[in-house]
Amino acid sequence: MQIDTTLKERQDLLKKYKVVAVVGLSPKEARPSNMVARYLLEAGFTVIPVNPGQTEILGLKCYASLDDITESVDIVNVFRRSEDVVPIAEQAVALGAKGLWMQQGVINYEAKEIADAAGLAVVMDRCIKIDHQNIA
Repeated sequence: MQIDTTLKERQDLLKKYKVVAVVGLSPKEARPSNMVARYLLEAGFTVIPVNPGQTEILGLKCYASLDDITESVDIVNVFRRSEDVVPIAEQAVALGAKGLWMQQGVINYEAKEIADAAGLAVVMDRCIKIDHQNIA
């Protein structure tokens, strides 16, 4: 099974969609999830924090899970352990997301299959910030 999407697929995803739910977003500035979310905000994306332990991150309302989000989400960006991604993929499908983006080091083929079957674009083991910087 292919682990990686093509450059064109990632470019299309990042150019077409601008609302990103960041699952596992940390309130700590030094954490990669926080740095990536700040970058996305500065790059013009709408960021929706998802972290069950927080009510607000980066001055934005934080949701306990994807199931709690009532607004439209384009891309679900995952900062969680690989073994935790299957329910996130299922929630992304239920939410009507267009893409499931698993950050560097996050690889889950079952989650990929769930998202693929529902027609979501799937990116595994890549940093959304680095990819956006490389195509911008």
